[in-house]
Amino acid sequence: MVFGVVVIGLALLPLTSVYPYFIMQILCFALVAGAFNLLIGHGGLLSFGHAMFFGSAGYITAHAVKVWGLPPELGILAGVAACAGLAALAGAISIRRQGIYFAMITLAISQMLYFVYLRAPFTNGEDGIQSIPKDRMFGVLDLADTTVLYYVVLAGFILGTLAIYRTINSPFGQVLKSIRENEPRAISLGYRTTLYKYVAFILSGTLAGFAGSLKVFVVQNASLTDVHWSMSGEIVLITLLGGLGTLLGPLAGAFVIISSQHHLAEFGQWVTVLQGAIFIACVVAFRRGIVGELAKVLKISL
Repeated sequence: MVFGVVVIGLALLPLTSVYPYFIMQILCFALVAGAFNLLIGHGGLLSFGHAMFFGSAGYITAHAVKVWGLPPELGILAGVAACAGLAALAGAISIRRQGIYFAMITLAISQMLYFVYLRAPFTNGEDGIQSIPKDRMFGVLDLADTTVLYYVVLAGFILGTLAIYRTINSPFGQVLKSIRENEPRAISLGYRTTLYKYVAFILSGTLAGFAGSLKVFVVQNASLTDVHWSMSGEIVLITLLGGLGTLLGPLAGAFVIISSQHHLAEFGQWVTVLQGAIFIACVVAFRRGIVGELAKVLKISL
């Protein structure tokens, strides 16, 4: 019910004076943070490499739409499929390790891809892929219309969030939570824990790629910024700020971080310092994150 109220509020935003591209960026970052939250909040796996899925999908989608001339829906499908394959490969390498070793392997793979994209001809290096065309999706939805694009991004956010909700409330999700809480006991009950974590990693990477593909049409470019290690750190920050293991936490965290970047841009590099101060305050005062603490007070699941 709470999620439904939030969705209705987001659907009515174009009727207000709120800048739509600002909200669309929040929705994209909320989706990638939700995908990351699926992995760490319910699987207990800390990845420092989710930027590779977010950025890779952007590059693939941008190239498919601009160079290959594919329609937006096929461009998004190409980006998501590429990230599913990338997640399967990266997961096969890293998933047998735990803790800091798993985190460092994902970071290493992500940085390796960063340098590949820096040198690959199709990415245009530091210039990135610019001026992504906004054609008609499914031959009907004109993405050049800001309102139409907004509702397409909103629909993508809703579908992605519902997929996460269904995953964590399925038998698979319950086993994943048991692995997070006590993996040796889950093994003793006969569960192949490595396989469960591997599937969760692929799902998380695929959804992160979906968010990256949507973001391409919002900002109309694919750049190295989205595959840099700092983007992975930002995703972690958004997730922790909103609340681990919560459905609406990534949206709240994305709103705080993107809002600070948008409204405090005049402070330049000091924005990072201010975000750090916000994070420290959250860790000290809201150990469960914004939504996590709110859910505790209201005694409901958010």
